[in-house]
Amino acid sequence: MVKKKTAQKKSSKTTKKKTRSRTTRRKKTALKWWIKSLLWSAGVLFLVMAVYVFYCWFTMPNINKAIERTRLPATTILTENGREIESYGGVYSEIIYAEELPDYVLDAIISTEDRRFYSHYGFDAISFVRAMVVNLIHRRYVQGASTITQQVSKNLFLSSEKSIKRKVQELLMAFWLEKKFTKNQILTLYLNRVYMGAGTYGIEAASQKFFHKSSRDINMLEASILAGLLKAPARYNPVSDKKRALDRAAVVLQNMVNNRKITRQQKEKALAMPVGNDKYNFDGGKYFADWVYNETKAYLGENNEDINVYTTLDAKMQKIAEDVLRQSIADNRKNKVSNGAVVILSNDGAVKTMVGGVDYRKSQFNRATQALRQPGSAFKTFVYLAALESGFDPEDTIEDKPLTKGKWRPENYDKKYYGSVTLNDAFRRSLNLATINLLSRLSRSKVIAMAHRMGIGTPIENSPALALGSSEVKIIDMAVAYSAIANGGFANWPYSITEIYTKDGYKIYERINDEKKRVISENSVEKITAMLSKVIESGTGKKARLPFFAAGKTGTSQDYRDAWFVGFAKGYTVVVWVGNDDNSPMKDISGGSLPAEIWRKIILQIE
Repeated sequence: MVKKKTAQKKSSKTTKKKTRSRTTRRKKTALKWWIKSLLWSAGVLFLVMAVYVFYCWFTMPNINKAIERTRLPATTILTENGREIESYGGVYSEIIYAEELPDYVLDAIISTEDRRFYSHYGFDAISFVRAMVVNLIHRRYVQGASTITQQVSKNLFLSSEKSIKRKVQELLMAFWLEKKFTKNQILTLYLNRVYMGAGTYGIEAASQKFFHKSSRDINMLEASILAGLLKAPARYNPVSDKKRALDRAAVVLQNMVNNRKITRQQKEKALAMPVGNDKYNFDGGKYFADWVYNETKAYLGENNEDINVYTTLDAKMQKIAEDVLRQSIADNRKNKVSNGAVVILSNDGAVKTMVGGVDYRKSQFNRATQALRQPGSAFKTFVYLAALESGFDPEDTIEDKPLTKGKWRPENYDKKYYGSVTLNDAFRRSLNLATINLLSRLSRSKVIAMAHRMGIGTPIENSPALALGSSEVKIIDMAVAYSAIANGGFANWPYSITEIYTKDGYKIYERINDEKKRVISENSVEKITAMLSKVIESGTGKKARLPFFAAGKTGTSQDYRDAWFVGFAKGYTVVVWVGNDDNSPMKDISGGSLPAEIWRKIILQIE
């Protein structure tokens, strides 16, 4: 009995051992299967990745062709004295080698863009991991990790497309560049091709654009500004926002301190350094430059060369007009005035100044050439000129009395009536009813023809209200029309371009003076000039009075929506307009108030 129980126990133990052995074998078999599957999957994945990398390499752009520059030709607009106003297209400059630049220029760029540039092989794993962590924490793209070599790859050979293929190709190209070139050669490629804002490519073009000096000669603060641009060229552009550019430069200088390239004392010294060459700094004329650029395209058509366009703009005069207009508008915000424009022409039609608004950065709409505004009484000059050409004399009389034509009941500015008045007196006081009465004794088509002949290019409505300037006109057209009086009665055409050269100095355009064409008789010019001078001496334009000869006319549209002063002195015709872009009324601003004051301030400062 005992033996039988012992045999049963041994049999049970054997069975359990066999079961455990089978289970162990199954587990080992399963583990081997999983390992094989994992290895197989990894192999397949590696093969797929290898094939994809090979595909990316095989489909990369032709390196030799990619090195060739493909860009819009550069058009540089210059003042009459050769100072740059603005550049359009892709502006490159001469090749600058890394070895030619001061050490702090390279230190500023490397400390900010790729501090381990000289130690990595095209890819910075530390920066990559750090950027990944930061982006995961913020759950959005906050920080990049591209090395300078990778940026060269993108700038030289690839597009800005955000895709896995492009990133793989960028990395492959970076490895190729690191093998093919030295670090300084890669840095030279980067410094000459990277976009620096305002249409400039490369550090030399940017330095010339922003500081008017070679990048070989920039100081540490200027170097920091350029290095700061690389993060966001539009945002940190010193032309667009100098304060923001300087704030960014301070960050760059601190990066240099952190990278042990400069000391804190050197940083503080750098922050006090001057920026740019004051001799050449000129930040005005942007509206004018845009206008000239479009004119250039009209003159030359499709152009494949970099060109310099020399213009008629007087930089000193431009700055005077911009400063006076901007300050005057700022001082009159309480009177609901928000914008204005100024145009100054010489007697032959050369545009010496064009201010298309008070703030180009906020609005590039050029009020001087694009806006259509009612001229109000400034249009009366054409009515009185037509009368003089028809045989009227300034001492002839007309009636200033109430008038009703259907629902139209025009009034004088002061709501008074003056009975029988001379043309001189009616014009000097800018009497509406007397002028309407004068128009009724003329051919309206003759007045319209006179305005068009003198330079008004917009349609003019043939109605009694045209005497009061009800038809909208362009500000520059009013300048052209009045300049025909200032120059003795000859037609003018506003021009801005004198010469155009290619970058290598070949002249491709030179302006030829137009043949003079008389549009007003000498007798009429003499009489209307005397009448215009009386407007300033004792009429509605008294606030424009000067200690020397001047002639001009005020203009105010209905409900004070537009206020003008148009006149000439010192050999220039100057037009000032103020108003609001939304055509809302101003608060008691007439042509004889703010515009006349602005006009006087500008004329007094013109040499």
